[in-house]
Amino acid sequence: MNIELIRSLFPVTKKIIYFNSASQSPLSTLVNGRLQTHLEIEFNPIGKEGFNRDSTRLLLSKLLGGLPQEYALVTSTGVGIGIVAQGLNLKKGDNVVLPEREHWNNTFPWLQLQKRGVEVRFAKLNEDNSISAQAIEELIDHNTRVLAIAAVRFNSGFRTNLAVIGKMAHEKGALFVVDAAQAAGMVPINIEKYGIDVMAGCGFKWLLGMHGTGFLYVSKKASKIIDPVLAGMFAAVNHFDKLYYYDDSRKYETGTLAYPLFDSWNAGLELLLEIGVENIYAAALENTDFLLEGLCAKESYKIATPTKNREERTAIVHFNAGSLEATQKLYQKLLDNKIVTTLQAENIRVSPNFYNTKEEIKMLLDLL
Repeated sequence: MNIELIRSLFPVTKKIIYFNSASQSPLSTLVNGRLQTHLEIEFNPIGKEGFNRDSTRLLLSKLLGGLPQEYALVTSTGVGIGIVAQGLNLKKGDNVVLPEREHWNNTFPWLQLQKRGVEVRFAKLNEDNSISAQAIEELIDHNTRVLAIAAVRFNSGFRTNLAVIGKMAHEKGALFVVDAAQAAGMVPINIEKYGIDVMAGCGFKWLLGMHGTGFLYVSKKASKIIDPVLAGMFAAVNHFDKLYYYDDSRKYETGTLAYPLFDSWNAGLELLLEIGVENIYAAALENTDFLLEGLCAKESYKIATPTKNREERTAIVHFNAGSLEATQKLYQKLLDNKIVTTLQAENIRVSPNFYNTKEEIKMLLDLL
């Protein structure tokens, strides 16, 4: 990767040190350019052509695996998982298994099913905030209908071994549902290899889009047992007095999307494909190797991210200054020096991306 060329695509790098991609990706010139082009057409819509939804589906399939028609375009991760939770028609006696302290988008949709009598089981985390496959397996039984998990945890940066968890789910006959919000675009994902039945994600983080963009992947096999819950004009064949759903994931779509956002998102997806997620992940590990080494050298800081196994690490690192007050002061100190991170619960979350440099990380470490 030519780091100078890449950094020129992200004007934010000229103004601040941006270590906050786990919250939101800064806008690139490519995405902004596509957006402005779309808006110019809106000013003068003579001869305007409708947005081709298949263009985004194709890019997502190239990036994450699966077939283009197995992707539905949705507005967020939570909407995608919510569609699946409601469409499965689970009943009393069924149960859903997931780790504790998952993101709310992968918790609330399942907890809502408790009013139907569905049991939600939470696997305990290890002391270092990692997830044990054994802890999950112990909760699965013949009534488990769904095993849901984040590919990368937002509150620790832990990377789940999706291949192992997916195999475990299928051996018990459960549907394997993955929240990819903090993974897609940052770590390599192969839907077929990992045995993923359902995966939802958002465009505004590591996929370089903006808020209001997202996807829902449902395999052809899984789509046979997940009903659409909100029929709209893009979910079925246009017929006035009969409802003929499409026989692929398009049936989970509803009405009109924010087409300027999806059109511009395509430019971000194209950039990721050009760079290669494998290269992005390699850069992520190099950055966090350097960051963790620096943090370990400073005894007053506690690292909350699991670090034992490098293959379980990502571009996300959580640490604190020993107390909430001290951590809050440190967060503000970084912000005052134009270093943007996230203050999340009791920790500071640092999430550099491929456009960040070791020099920028060293500046953060020097301020500590």
